[in-house]
Amino acid sequence: MTETAHLDGGVLANGSVREAVRRVLPSTQGPGRVLRAMDRLERATALDGLADGLRSAVQAVPLGRARDVLHGRWLGHPVHPVLVQAPIGTWLSAAVLDLMPGQRRAAGTLIGVGIAAALPAAAAGWADWAELQSRQRRVGLVHAAANIAGLGLYTASLTARVRGRAFRGKALGFAGLTAIGLGGAIGGHLAFRQASGANHAEAVPDLVEPGWHEIGDVAALPVGQAVRRHVDDVAVLVVRESDGKVHVLADSCTHMGGPLSQGTIDDGCVTCPWHGSTFRLKDGWNVRGPATAPQPAFDTRVISGRVEARLREKGPDAAGPSPETA
Repeated sequence: MTETAHLDGGVLANGSVREAVRRVLPSTQGPGRVLRAMDRLERATALDGLADGLRSAVQAVPLGRARDVLHGRWLGHPVHPVLVQAPIGTWLSAAVLDLMPGQRRAAGTLIGVGIAAALPAAAAGWADWAELQSRQRRVGLVHAAANIAGLGLYTASLTARVRGRAFRGKALGFAGLTAIGLGGAIGGHLAFRQASGANHAEAVPDLVEPGWHEIGDVAALPVGQAVRRHVDDVAVLVVRESDGKVHVLADSCTHMGGPLSQGTIDDGCVTCPWHGSTFRLKDGWNVRGPATAPQPAFDTRVISGRVEARLREKGPDAAGPSPETA
């Protein structure tokens, strides 16, 4: 009878755990409490006043070309996810050492290295955050708050260790790791569910059929102005120059999907109206961020007064001339 009661208790306990997990995490029954909380955060307009003020402050910092460095234009994708590996790795290693005897000095050293490495990672993160859409900025604000709390806890942990308060230093370190873990989870939502930092034109090569596609009469294209047309189901930006050359780029900006056809044309480039990314018309190269990926470009030709375009397979730096305008 006792053994049966014990088994029944174990079954009930396991069932309770499964039910708790089902309520918290996504399942076949629905999104769970975590995703529902994130959805509410995305809609939390109460954060917009603070977010707008911080955004203006970040954008007002006179960084010049260094802003593109922080965005990761030189790398081809955002540099913030790369930089955060250093503080997370050192702090996690410090936590492991804190569980081992005789490693107090080594753990403290790793925490100090992590604090120093967190500063450039944070700078890159704020630079990217200031160029996001409002729903993303709300989530990003909480992501930053968790990381700031973690950094503060690790700073307090290092201070306690220096003063010889080992137990307090370890406790603050584990608290800091918890805060950083929470910030990382929110950052994952921002990066993957909200597509922050993703290339928003990556699917274009898979959506455009090979070969030439008719766009329309060349005479109907105003000289030096942006026009929106379609190649298959893909919206494209079309610009006709005074010498008759026609440039075609994917219309959806690689940064956040802004409509380039509503942007400004100047000195052979188009500037996105949303966040100011600038692309070269002749090949789609991103000459200025925050975009870190070039724009898909099309070869063009004019046959009997009709403009045709095909997706260019070679990249912006590849050699070889494009088809000449006929």
